[in-house]
Amino acid sequence: MDLGFEATGFSLAIAVEKDPHCVELLRVNRPEWRVSNTGDINDLTSRTLLKQAGLKKREAALLIGGPPCQPFSKSRLWVNGNAPGLKDSRAATIDEFFRVLNDTLPRAVVLENVSGFATPKNNGPISRIENYFREINISNKTKYRPTILNLNAADYGVPQGRRRVFIVAERSGRVLRMICPTHASAQYSNEIEIGLQPFATAWDAIGDLDFPNRDPELKLTGKWADLIPSIPEGNNYLWHTERGGGLPIFGWRTRYWSFLLKLSKRDPSWTLQATPGPATGPFHWRNRRLSIREMARIQTFPDTFKFNGDYREATRQLGNAVPPALSEVLAREVMTQFFDNDKLNSVVFQPTRSQQIPRRYPVKPVPPKFLKFQARHSAHPGVGKGPRATSAWSK
Repeated sequence: MDLGFEATGFSLAIAVEKDPHCVELLRVNRPEWRVSNTGDINDLTSRTLLKQAGLKKREAALLIGGPPCQPFSKSRLWVNGNAPGLKDSRAATIDEFFRVLNDTLPRAVVLENVSGFATPKNNGPISRIENYFREINISNKTKYRPTILNLNAADYGVPQGRRRVFIVAERSGRVLRMICPTHASAQYSNEIEIGLQPFATAWDAIGDLDFPNRDPELKLTGKWADLIPSIPEGNNYLWHTERGGGLPIFGWRTRYWSFLLKLSKRDPSWTLQATPGPATGPFHWRNRRLSIREMARIQTFPDTFKFNGDYREATRQLGNAVPPALSEVLAREVMTQFFDNDKLNSVVFQPTRSQQIPRRYPVKPVPPKFLKFQARHSAHPGVGKGPRATSAWSK
């Protein structure tokens, strides 16, 4: 988030980060940024925060936050039929965010989370957030009027389909107008004809890195690793169901969509995961894990940005991040609409388009050890109705 707003002309006064790996990441890449020496927002008073930032109440231009997204995960909703939402202890950071908002009263505010954040079935906090804004306005005679934006990063030039919710408000009551998409699938020729650009593809992002990579950390592992080469680019385990083009090894929709998921060169990447299991994609079309640099490219981080820690830690940091190219789009709208500044620098983070995309790599036969799984499998009964949901309900 910070990189996109920085590129638009905002400067960071203070950052609050609890995770020591992420604090180090900030210090390595932006040593000039001030990071609070009290990392846990629960232990940081608003008065101390303002003092460390060198600001007074109402002086800050922006308050930006991204509470942990796991309490509102769609994968949890699919498996169990619900997600912990506000019942999860990590969701308490939302309360702390609005405590700081009430005490600092910045010109504008931006709150980010996964799309499930705004889903009632996910115990979403939208009602609580609206109440917070209402109470803050009454107490401080402000006019914050929140706008809820559900944006797909691919619609704005990011080579990744990644939906995120942004709640945006301005102190005097200005309402952020809709942010119109700039990109669309090339399949929809009418949209391309009216001025939208084609989606940025995975090849646009990492095609120049398409060479054999024998890093042992990128080698596929786990029970299903040897099955992945038999799945075509742009497909997942559904290829090996009765409705797919492979063998009936799995039941239709009995796994989450990212299971055995492989990138297509011609389409945006699917959402990168923060803590993927051994069979959780997206995987590279060369049948391996994505490298740290490839994941960073898909997330639109510049090549100069360094990720600390091991492969697992870097994957977590990248999977939890907002693509800088998406936050830059939002920042430009905030700068223009709330701060009346339309003299902006050129866009920084969008990838350039490749002129030619090569053919798909051929698939390999299914290894003999998987043939025993062929059967007439039942399809998944629906959201929250699988065996794990039934088990959770019985408890």
